[in-house]
Amino acid sequence: MADDREQTSAVTWFLAGAVCGAVVALLYAPGSGKQTRKLLAKKTDETREALSDGGKEIVDKGKELYDRGRQIAEEADELFEKGRKLVNG
Repeated sequence: MADDREQTSAVTWFLAGAVCGAVVALLYAPGSGKQTRKLLAKKTDETREALSDGGKEIVDKGKELYDRGRQIAEEADELFEKGRKLVNG
């Protein structure tokens, strides 16, 4: 029974703290709800655009590295064949 009261008390204090935190957040908010939603939407769009651009750059760089690696592998294959021809003579 004492445990039930302690749990109820803990939940009550938690909820009271959450309400106080929400009130303080609203009192110190820099703008109205409409302004805050616009700001969040703008920042979300900017972040999405930056991630998209960054992803495109990574893909482009990956393609460049793949092409360069392929070129190096082809050159190494040619050198290997030349070396084999010299050895087999």
